[in-house]
Amino acid sequence: MVSNFIINKKKYKADLSKPIDISIPLFAGKKNVNAFHIPDVVIEPFRMGDFIGAVNKGGSCNVNNIAFNPHGNGTHTECVGHISKKFISLNQCLTEFFFIAKLVTVKPEKQGDDLVVTRSQIEKCFSAGSGLPTPDSLIIRTLPNSQSKLTRKYSGTNPAYLDKDAALWIREKGIQHLLLDLPSVDKEMDDGKLSAHHAFWNYPKKTRMNATITEMVYVPDKVKDGNYLLNLMIASFENDASPSKPVLYSLK
Repeated sequence: MVSNFIINKKKYKADLSKPIDISIPLFAGKKNVNAFHIPDVVIEPFRMGDFIGAVNKGGSCNVNNIAFNPHGNGTHTECVGHISKKFISLNQCLTEFFFIAKLVTVKPEKQGDDLVVTRSQIEKCFSAGSGLPTPDSLIIRTLPNSQSKLTRKYSGTNPAYLDKDAALWIREKGIQHLLLDLPSVDKEMDDGKLSAHHAFWNYPKKTRMNATITEMVYVPDKVKDGNYLLNLMIASFENDASPSKPVLYSLK
């Protein structure tokens, strides 16, 4: 099913019959991807008096309580409220949900004990994409890209991250929505600097209120680099971040 879209006053066609979901599902317990020593997801039946919200335990219907933290449990999207002193809600910042996204694949460079996605790597990906629609979103897939990313325990492992200069270049390129398959754009332990977050959002000088960062996506190898229609879906939490479901569609 090919449909027509107008994004930023430009016309596009996308095949909506073949969605490419790049989110990581959440499960109860230790089966999930996890980062920053945040507790595992808890999904358990609601109980009140004689009522239990589990049909297989005698209840009339299934009613689960769910406890999680979006920043460490699975795919999530965050706004500048993640680093601001003032409360800022993602639900108020993200008011459009369809974008043209460029998918690129890079192998983080070794820098001392770190693995870093650099500015030069991102620049090369864009220079190779002439003739394609101008994206307002960028998806970074890192190598190696095994399915272990779906359940990996990142806490205390110093995972790869995005260089501050790369984040600055991405901002200057006009990218509004940055997605990547790492637990954070910043180094796991950086003394609270969060340099890439600050550079991307241009906080606190001329803050980009409508820009977002989505972390811990998973893009299978079969999905080729290039431009896609991105549908970035979130839950309507009044919070700095929300679990999210980014879905790609091939452009025609």
